Amino acid sequence: MKYNLHLLALLSLLATACQPRAQQPPEPRELALPVPKSVEIPEYGDDEDIVVHTGYTASYNHRTLVSDWVAWELTADEANGRLEQQRNFSRDPEVRFPKASREDYSNSGYDKGHMAPHADMKWSHRAMTESDYFTNICPQNRSMNAGAWNKIEQLTRRLARRYGSVYVVTGPIFTSDPPRHIGQACVHIPDRFFKALAVSIDGQFHTVAFLVDNTPQDRSPRHYALSVDEVEALISRNLFPQVPEEAENSFDWDLWK
Repeated sequence: MKYNLHLLALLSLLATACQPRAQQPPEPRELALPVPKSVEIPEYGDDEDIVVHTGYTASYNHRTLVSDWVAWELTADEANGRLEQQRNFSRDPEVRFPKASREDYSNSGYDKGHMAPHADMKWSHRAMTESDYFTNICPQNRSMNAGAWNKIEQLTRRLARRYGSVYVVTGPIFTSDPPRHIGQACVHIPDRFFKALAVSIDGQFHTVAFLVDNTPQDRSPRHYALSVDEVEALISRNLFPQVPEEAENSFDWDLWK
């Protein structure tokens, strides 16, 4: 009888552990840094919880416990950063609760996947530290993170060196219903990830995007490439409001390979 009571209590706990959370309007607060007005910042609403750090800007979602998007400009000098990488995953002090923690990812089978790569931040110790905040982290398939996603990150750094700078916005896409999750806080597991890039060449903007399933993936970036317009249609968001529409509806791979 005692065993049955314990079992019922456990089942009740599991059933209530991950109740849906509504995304609440952000509490008024003074940002440590102003939201940049540069090309990489996507369209966003007043109800989004925007956080600005040294190397990136993000919109944190308190329902999914990951950011809806993370954006940054990567310059050639930053891509050539040589500071030693040090990992220290931690909660973002600029983000209110609820928010993800290290314990949510422990023994989950998923990587703590960076949206803005740690390697993009090797120009500043503070930028590297802030890139390890869970504001910038999503549950990622280990093979995909080390494979296709890493190849796209490496390509982005090469493009920054080639063109002087590249504007980047990236984030998760959720299609599972109900959503999959990890940890006691119920961090949502993305089904796919997008990354959109924009560069200015001789005064003209050019863009490309990538869409990668959150499953084992290790093909070349070209396999995952598509237009920014196609990603915008999937996520219902204008990723580059300052870029002319005609620059987003197609891409010339010769500029990106």
